[in-house]
Amino acid sequence: MNSIERIVALKVSLVMATRMLGLFMLFPVISVYASSEYQNTTPFLIGLAIGIYGLTQAFFQIPFGYLSDRFGRKPLLYIGLCLFFLGSILAAISTDIIYVIAGRALQGGGAISAVLMALLADSVSEENRSKANAFVGFQIGLAFMLSLLIGPTIASMTGLSGIFWSIALLSVISMSIVASLPHTKPINYYRLSTQEFKKILNPRLLRLDFSVFTLHLMLTSTFIVMPLILVENNIINIAENWKLYLPAMVMSFVGMVPLIILAEKLQKTKLILLISIALLMISQLLFYELKLNFNIFLAVLTLFFIAFNTIEAILPSLLSRTASTSKRGLAMGVFSTSQFLGTFFGGAIGGLIYDIFNLNSVFLFTIFMAIIWWLVMLTLPQNNNSTEK
Repeated sequence: MNSIERIVALKVSLVMATRMLGLFMLFPVISVYASSEYQNTTPFLIGLAIGIYGLTQAFFQIPFGYLSDRFGRKPLLYIGLCLFFLGSILAAISTDIIYVIAGRALQGGGAISAVLMALLADSVSEENRSKANAFVGFQIGLAFMLSLLIGPTIASMTGLSGIFWSIALLSVISMSIVASLPHTKPINYYRLSTQEFKKILNPRLLRLDFSVFTLHLMLTSTFIVMPLILVENNIINIAENWKLYLPAMVMSFVGMVPLIILAEKLQKTKLILLISIALLMISQLLFYELKLNFNIFLAVLTLFFIAFNTIEAILPSLLSRTASTSKRGLAMGVFSTSQFLGTFFGGAIGGLIYDIFNLNSVFLFTIFMAIIWWLVMLTLPQNNNSTEK
């Protein structure tokens, strides 16, 4: 990448990572702290508080993506970040889980993931797009790692409200970064119609959309269960989670490097996706079957993150190569909608299964979804290129 492309990729990744850092900070702590901090709390409502963000994100991703194709990327980024800020404030001042859910829903209204990825694709040449997407994926992975370290620390000192105030601050920082981004808008205008949707709902893109849906469904469901397993089995104190998550994330980044090289350099994308999905499935099976202690939990968690980070880096790159240039915002909108629908259903269904059955039963659900996903991707077409420019 040239210097301009590197700067744009860095700024886009910082906005994406800053938002995701705030969101991910909740994952390792909300299921542990919510019951003591909020009124009217149940396991299902905790899952809904995690997942409702994904539902409103899913609802608004396509409108934000389309409007960014029509009016440019930056205006939609500002609108989305303002909604994200207001939702964070509402959640921070709430004492009832219902109002926290409302704040999370408002946060999700700031659906800018598709717009950010479309802006990145606009600003980076096609031959460097895979590198740029991989870089963004790396930054999101880094944000995820930091969130698992920072979230428990903030929660132990200030509670969940402190995390929401931190998220509000991070949204302001994101706005300042957006101000320095280039203003881009595709030249070719199109009207949103059934015909336009048909062009971006080809078999390959649909499989990618289902992939990101299932990936984030599994992530959210897993993180409803894992913090409680740590507490119930006395594996580690919740405030010291970093001793578990830090080595797991570091080792997972080392483990994902050869998989990314095989996928991108040697054109083995489909094979690596199938291997990574199988690793996710195995990690869920091991969580379900094994008697967990610190070392076993660390090993299985590392396996989970190797697979998750690999898929998270590969999918946007595949999408950017497949979607047409003029409708990239719309295609990214559908992709991001699928991602956040996965977050919603993972939180809601995971919380419901935990409420009705037990913690371990959630892993049976994620194993079932991984099997379906693997079979769907077995039929993924090999062609990487967009058929419509």
